[in-house]
Amino acid sequence: QVQVVESGGGSVQAGGSLRLSCAASGSIFRDNAMGWYRQAPGKQRELVARVRSGGSTSYGDFVKGRFTISRDYGMNTVNLQMNNLQPEDTAVYYCNIAIYGSSIERGEWTNDYWGQGTQVTVSS
Repeated sequence: QVQVVESGGGSVQAGGSLRLSCAASGSIFRDNAMGWYRQAPGKQRELVARVRSGGSTSYGDFVKGRFTISRDYGMNTVNLQMNNLQPEDTAVYYCNIAIYGSSIERGEWTNDYWGQGTQVTVSS
C-alpha cells in the first residue's frame, strides 16, 4: 500500500511563493510519476505539474514558468516551487503518485494514489 504525505500549503499574498512537498512510502515501482493536481470549488481537477521516473516533466498551461517541479528520487519526494502566486491559483492541491506496469493478465495498467489535499490560498 502506497501512502502519500503532503506538506507546504498555506496562505500568501499575490506575488508570494509557496513550496509544496509530497513524500510517498510503500511499494513504488520503477515506472512511475509523482506530481500535483489542483481543484478549486466548482471547477474540475487539473494538472499542475508532474515528473516521471525517467525525468520528463509536464506542466499545466497556466503555470507559464512560475512553477518548478523537482524530485528527490532517494526520498521518493516531489517538490513544487510556486512563485508569483496569483489569486486564481487558490485551490486545494493534491499530490498524485501514479505507478505504471504491464502484465499478461491486465496489459498496461496504472495505479493512482492521492494525498488528502492541502489548501493554497492566495489573496490580493
